[in-house]
Amino acid sequence: MGKTAFMFPGQGAQYVGMGKDFYDALPVCREMFELAGKASGLDVTALCFEENDRINITEYTQIAMLAAEVAILKAVEEKGIRADVTAGLSLGEYGALTAGGVMSPADVFKVVRQRGIYMQEAVPTGGAMTAVMGLDAEKIEAVCEETEGIVSVANYNCPGQIVITGEADAVNRAAEKLTAAGAKRCVPLKVSGPFHSQMLTGAGEKLGRVLADVEIGEIRIPYIANVTADYVTDRGQVKDLLTRQVSSSVRWQQTIERMLADGVDTFIEIGPGKTLSGFMRKISREVKTLNIEKLEDLDKLAELA
Repeated sequence: MGKTAFMFPGQGAQYVGMGKDFYDALPVCREMFELAGKASGLDVTALCFEENDRINITEYTQIAMLAAEVAILKAVEEKGIRADVTAGLSLGEYGALTAGGVMSPADVFKVVRQRGIYMQEAVPTGGAMTAVMGLDAEKIEAVCEETEGIVSVANYNCPGQIVITGEADAVNRAAEKLTAAGAKRCVPLKVSGPFHSQMLTGAGEKLGRVLADVEIGEIRIPYIANVTADYVTDRGQVKDLLTRQVSSSVRWQQTIERMLADGVDTFIEIGPGKTLSGFMRKISREVKTLNIEKLEDLDKLAELA
């Protein structure tokens, strides 16, 4: 018998209107959006559903994305679908924590609101991120280490796609070396800062102080942390891992490979966009991958119930 994983996307997949059909149709989804608004002190429904410029600003993106993810999660759960394991990319890790009962939705919304603020405040001038296509991880890591300045791997997304992060000059120098070393392309990302680099260590430390007051529940559904690409078995590790995650590499490919090794054969992406489903096609085509983004997508779950 195979296993099912829930996957939650990170920042970058957001768009105006995400989750609105769930909000309109299902009371449990409406409740999650309203709870996100209450916990964050923002009009989250306006942020998600009405045309605005704030949705692409980190401070607001994160709470908006998570509200949509948790609302859609509740709709999936109402269909009787349960995960054997969960994981989320960066911000999405909070969706995984919610799915596993490790943190309550109210606490998750409160924490992520502050996470967005701290990451936005910590964004220094001169930071950048670049996606490197078609080069193996070992070569990219070696080039980052030998490049002067702050530059490191932000995301191990999938085979052939790794993101580097750090000081803009250092990232650009590393990209030039990587192109010379055989990278197919190096594509600068339109982001507001060098996320998952040591330049955001301070934001992680501030987040740690917020997490100190949050109750961490039993891990009812196993989840894999970004920082280690391994299962978290001790709930006492959760706060430290989330604190470190802000400035550490996201080991997404390794996370999925761990799940595959443990017999997961159905992956359900919960939330806006199809980013993680796209990564899955490059990691393994031998498994079933579903994306639940629109209300009509719930019909895909019928064969799993």
